[in-house]
Amino acid sequence: MPPDPLSPDDVVFIDGCRIPFLRSGTAYSNLRAYDLGRMVLRGVMTRTGIDPAHIERVIMGTVVQDVDTTNVARESALAAGIPFRVPAFTVTMACISGNQAIASAADLIRTGRADVVVAGGTETLSDMPIRLGKKLRSTLIRARKISSPAGYLGLVKDLRPKDLRPEIPSISEYSTGETMGESADKLAAAFDVSREAQDEYALRSHQLAAEGWSSGMLAPEVLPVSVPPSFEPIVEDNGFRPDTNMEKLRSLPPAFVKPYGTVTAGNASFLTDGASAVLLMSRRAAQERGYAPRAVLRDYTFVAQDPGEELLLGPAYAVPRLLHRGGLRLEDVDVFELHEAFAGQVLAVLRALASDAFARERLDRSEAVGELPLQKLNIHGGSLSLGHPFGATGARLVTTAVNRLHAEDGQLAMVAACAAGGLGHAMLIEREASP
Repeated sequence: MPPDPLSPDDVVFIDGCRIPFLRSGTAYSNLRAYDLGRMVLRGVMTRTGIDPAHIERVIMGTVVQDVDTTNVARESALAAGIPFRVPAFTVTMACISGNQAIASAADLIRTGRADVVVAGGTETLSDMPIRLGKKLRSTLIRARKISSPAGYLGLVKDLRPKDLRPEIPSISEYSTGETMGESADKLAAAFDVSREAQDEYALRSHQLAAEGWSSGMLAPEVLPVSVPPSFEPIVEDNGFRPDTNMEKLRSLPPAFVKPYGTVTAGNASFLTDGASAVLLMSRRAAQERGYAPRAVLRDYTFVAQDPGEELLLGPAYAVPRLLHRGGLRLEDVDVFELHEAFAGQVLAVLRALASDAFARERLDRSEAVGELPLQKLNIHGGSLSLGHPFGATGARLVTTAVNRLHAEDGQLAMVAACAAGGLGHAMLIEREASP
């Protein structure tokens, strides 16, 4: 693919960062998504030196929303010191919410609606909004109109102990009732992905994440933070397991489909808290403000499949669509960053891309898209090991992909991810030559 001519309207990536991704219930357990978003927004401003007054929009993805901060992008932006005149909005698209935030930012820039946008995402699973049951909620709403003790007694007389039980959010499909883990098990079976292959891929992810941290390759994308009450610096992710091995992974029981399922706690991503953000500009604005872009966001696509049959297969549809639009082949791409919801999901996507039958039956192609070499894929670990804060993973994928392009002297990167609802996403990124 010959390099596109430089355009002042190009959407350029200036820099990106994230706070360490931590297992839910650990050091961020007393913080809200708002707090994590505030920290990463301030971090990206500090890292890039951007004048907050030059930011024209803030967009953040989130999935499990706090009722007090439903527009968490706005609240986090204000707390981070971004001027109150800067509009901010929150998007939700399941696990690709951060990807949608970046795509929305790119659209604003490409169409001339804005020149400088911060986009990313924030998520905490440590502080999920646990609701009262429907009957009790209805009773409490009616109680606001009651003014006498007799009226209150009349309201509560029909309540039963079971009505007092809280409703804990379930990570399942509203349309099908299936949990994502059950869908992952079904997808792995459909593509004949064995338990052994899933455990081997999970082991690879943890080992590569450990190597990424020990070699210093991951540190540049992570912003150290301190949180109360200890204020001890947190400098790296805490979800990867450098000491895991196949024996440990084989010993884990099925987590969703029992007793014969193949998805376990060891080959699935874990509940994670975290936030990430990127600074995007038009090429014109970057030149005017003296910034050297690191990459150009060339193209993106979103797809949707049947959530009952192909919930997690989105990248197998999105990647070919983007390659076709760019006149590219799989081998033209130097860097791949693929969201790892489950090891079985990643391997099913790879098998779909390499399948002639899948190409003919689902993609209207005469032959397979191709074999995606593992040496190009997630070489510093992925969501299985680094963690997956739902709304924040998209910006992590983009930042990691850009950093890899420069470290590996590559030209093109492809970011892809699946999401609940049968959704999927892919984005094509081109490295900007060093000045």
